[in-house]
Amino acid sequence: MLGGRAARELAEHEKWAAVAMLLREGALGPEVFFIRRAEHPRDPWSGHMAFPGGRQDEADTTLLQTAMRETHEEVGLDLSREADHIGQLDDLQAIARGKPQETVIRPFVFEVHRESPIRVDETEVAEALWTPLLPLYRGEVDTVRPYQWHGTQIDFPAYDVDGRLVWGLTYQMLRSFFRILG
Repeated sequence: MLGGRAARELAEHEKWAAVAMLLREGALGPEVFFIRRAEHPRDPWSGHMAFPGGRQDEADTTLLQTAMRETHEEVGLDLSREADHIGQLDDLQAIARGKPQETVIRPFVFEVHRESPIRVDETEVAEALWTPLLPLYRGEVDTVRPYQWHGTQIDFPAYDVDGRLVWGLTYQMLRSFFRILG
């Protein structure tokens, strides 16, 4: 599915980030893993539902390494041992509070192949959860996220995951994944 597909990669930027979309087979079918980011006043994505990940460090030789390191730091999963890297989604220009940011985000997709304990770093992650993938794919949990921008309300498309809204960049990544699935 993803292995032979060439992802759209944006031109070189000075600031990069990478995230890990984690999938596994659950009791009721495929599941996807989300985190809710911890609340920080200077973080424009504070409190948002997201995939584990973050900014590339100088020590990271690749963005794949960034996604794996950040996942380990945030939720304790060692993706080199506990998952298979199955592909990459298209790069996305980061957007925060309605404005494009200097950072480009590269999403990587992994299949977690065994039950692995989650150890949340509470300074970065407020909550972590696995959720069924098919209701998102089928549109069964589609909703909107009202957002005020320059005095106008905009309703952004979103998913309602047990009362938690998945919208913005994470929503775009999921939509990209679903387009690949067909």
